Amino acid sequence: MRISLLAGMVAGLLFFSGLLSGPAWAASRIAQAGLLGAMGGDVVAQTCEIPEIRMGSAASLKAFHRAMAGCADRFWAGRFAAAGLPYTPPEVTITTGSDSVCGEITSNGAQYCPEQRTIAIRIMKHDLRDPFRMNIAHSVAHEWGHHVQQLIGVLDAQNALYQQASDGAQTLLSHRLEMQAECFAGVFYSAALESIKPGIEWEDWIDAVRRADESKIHGKPRNLAFWQERGYRGGATGFCNTWTATRSKVG
Repeated sequence: MRISLLAGMVAGLLFFSGLLSGPAWAASRIAQAGLLGAMGGDVVAQTCEIPEIRMGSAASLKAFHRAMAGCADRFWAGRFAAAGLPYTPPEVTITTGSDSVCGEITSNGAQYCPEQRTIAIRIMKHDLRDPFRMNIAHSVAHEWGHHVQQLIGVLDAQNALYQQASDGAQTLLSHRLEMQAECFAGVFYSAALESIKPGIEWEDWIDAVRRADESKIHGKPRNLAFWQERGYRGGATGFCNTWTATRSKVG
């Protein structure tokens, strides 16, 4: 992917609503000037060796997650280098239990631990019974999106605002954060989807995301699908600025 920076994007950036100011504005200026200010360019396919998953085999699931992590790491290291930003990979832990370096892993099977800069993955029973490749791959791609947010200062800025916000404002901040991680996952898929061999057509996958159950933390499935699709079709992080999106696109 060739990176082209949009001149004046930072200077002209205004956050939607009065929620996003102070630390979020400061972090966003850094991100926009380096990574999020990039839009356009050619998507270059990335070849990754992602192994098959054997039904009922925790070992093969661990190998799949490790390969996905290596693929995501290589992709994002390249994007940060192109943007002139420092990059360090997260730690990745994989377990069949529920404990992680940041506490109990929630029922969705994966979470990002900001303080430890670790992606903690739990192999779930339903993954052993029905190892749907794209669903399992997404647990890595989405959480890697949160690591990108950590590296560019968005997580710290969002957290500072979250602590002092009302319940409604907290919900909106959470949605903006999660949908940006979805969009970052889409950007990764734009280069690596063919290697992942997802076992589902992209349009069918997005339709499945759109029809999933709604989550208070993540927001409406149709919006999650919108941002993942936007990242995938755009192929660049500049398409992922959920912080200036209207409330209807992140609700």
